[in-house]
Amino acid sequence: MARKNVPGVLASFLQVDAAVDAITGLKSKGFRDVTVYTAAPNHEIDAALDHPVSWVRMFTLIGGLTGVTAGFAMTIWMSNDWPLLVGGKPIGTPVPYVAIAFELMVLYASLCSVAGMIILSLAKSLKGRPYHPGFSDDRIGIFVPCPPDQAPAVRDLLARAGSEEVTVHAA
Repeated sequence: MARKNVPGVLASFLQVDAAVDAITGLKSKGFRDVTVYTAAPNHEIDAALDHPVSWVRMFTLIGGLTGVTAGFAMTIWMSNDWPLLVGGKPIGTPVPYVAIAFELMVLYASLCSVAGMIILSLAKSLKGRPYHPGFSDDRIGIFVPCPPDQAPAVRDLLARAGSEEVTVHAA
């Protein structure tokens, strides 16, 4: 099966400020689906991209609440199913089961976090987008998916922002 290439413009930057200027210019022109490649996280680039908050935290919250509920429900149900009276203490008190509920909360939350990252990563695939190995070393790459008729304007904007190299990729 042949891999479908995404048409657009790929630019390479050496300076973070130039890349931030390019991202800001692209956002002002209406390009929202910008892919940025960097070797290390950068707060200026994150602020310029202005991505929404990730949904992974909701997966974690749901997993944690499910774990706590399952921990208390399982232990109280088991103690009522097999009542063992020890020292005159009540059978279904939740205090001794806090440790089990906590452990299940951590387990379910971590498993749901991993599942959420995988699901959300599969939802936004970067397949077909060009990449250069220099982006893992010392360069910052910006790919802008756009139709071929808008490519010259995007190329000029990236070149004016201070790009070292700009290439147009066809479908």
